[in-house]
Amino acid sequence: MFLHDQGQIEFTSATDREAIEGFHLLSAMEGILPALESAHAIAEVTKRAPGMDPDQVIMVNLSGRGDKDVESVLEYDAAPGVE
Repeated sequence: MFLHDQGQIEFTSATDREAIEGFHLLSAMEGILPALESAHAIAEVTKRAPGMDPDQVIMVNLSGRGDKDVESVLEYDAAPGVE
């Protein structure tokens, strides 16, 4: 909490749906299957990028392997009520 209290870090969250959308977005745009943990970061990027200046840059560290999460993504996508 020290870094948060100093204004040097911010905590955010993403829903399961937002993370899955991030997974699909990065897969479609770059051919990279992000781990679901990293897909949460992609979800945050999609929230912040539209409000940024064109000369600003976002850097995201991708960790893990998304190929191990494909089954989970497919199950989520096939669940009733999921668009």
